Amino acid sequence: MQYSLRLAVGRIRNSGTLTPLFASFLAWIFLVALPIFTQSAQLEQDRGSWRTAASMPTKRTEVAVAALEGKIYVVGGFEKPRLGNVLNFAITPAVEVYDPETDRWASKAPLPIGLHHVGIGVTGGRLYVVGGYSKSGLSVWNPMATVYAYDPATDSWVERASIPTARGALSVTEHEGKLYAIGGYDRKANSSAVEVYDPARDSWTTAAPLPTPRDHLATATVAGKIYAIGGRVDGDYSRNLATVERYDPAIDWWMRDVDLPTARSGITAAVLEGKLYVMGGEGAVGTYQENEAYDPVRGAWQRMAPMPTARHGLGSAAVQGRIYVITGGPTPGGSFSDLNEIFTPPLERNLKTD
Repeated sequence: MQYSLRLAVGRIRNSGTLTPLFASFLAWIFLVALPIFTQSAQLEQDRGSWRTAASMPTKRTEVAVAALEGKIYVVGGFEKPRLGNVLNFAITPAVEVYDPETDRWASKAPLPIGLHHVGIGVTGGRLYVVGGYSKSGLSVWNPMATVYAYDPATDSWVERASIPTARGALSVTEHEGKLYAIGGYDRKANSSAVEVYDPARDSWTTAAPLPTPRDHLATATVAGKIYAIGGRVDGDYSRNLATVERYDPAIDWWMRDVDLPTARSGITAAVLEGKLYVMGGEGAVGTYQENEAYDPVRGAWQRMAPMPTARHGLGSAAVQGRIYVITGGPTPGGSFSDLNEIFTPPLERNLKTD
């Protein structure tokens, strides 16, 4: 390749149509700059790509999102204020489900009560909503200990055993059929609680506490280990954390892992092909477009293609090799969206073209 380019430039130079200086400049473009630009474009492509899918019927923030039987459920949160929800301070019990196969949304049975900042997990073919905040009097920050289970076969909710520690802005992840409820905030202090739900027994047990108590964090399970990522101190997004701690359920032990490159909270996390993707968030500087991927095998983070729309209070779910990132606030605090943006990691793109 380089020999052919050098030969072409040489012929142009010998033709007398270019000055030696300009010919040398062309040679530099072809032989030095072009390979650099090509390599840079390839690196950019290797960061994955985004596209937009059908918008959610309602604009919301501080939702919970999970995939169940190939469909994506969006639960609770705050709706964009309007006359019909003002008495509930815009807290919604609404449940909407997205079908990636048809790119369509449908409404499902609502939560028994309106909740926001809940934890969500899936196990045994059911969806579980844990804790969160509800309206109480003139406050929207009443910490809850409720647990509700959704059965898609009957489109119905039932109440299950309450979580021992009432809290919102916690995170829930599944491991070997059990749900781990981690961290959160009871509006007085951060919780270090790690409580484990066994749906077969409808009971809770206590695990080793989270070393760094925090709220608005994300959790995920990769290769049998549980990761607690980012978050903030006492509900204050000017005190964001980059902290990542890893829990080994086999020995009931936490240890520090590699910090998130960008300290943030109000984030979402999803796992795909053994990698952990952390997206969005908010802080004192505004909302984040960051999309950072962690490879547990290499023990390293990589910056991926940023989200098209920066937002916090969003949710995500991985289905069929893609990550669906849904709703959330484009600006810090009370803002709302109906966005449904899809991230395709580079591995999936390469598999599709092979």
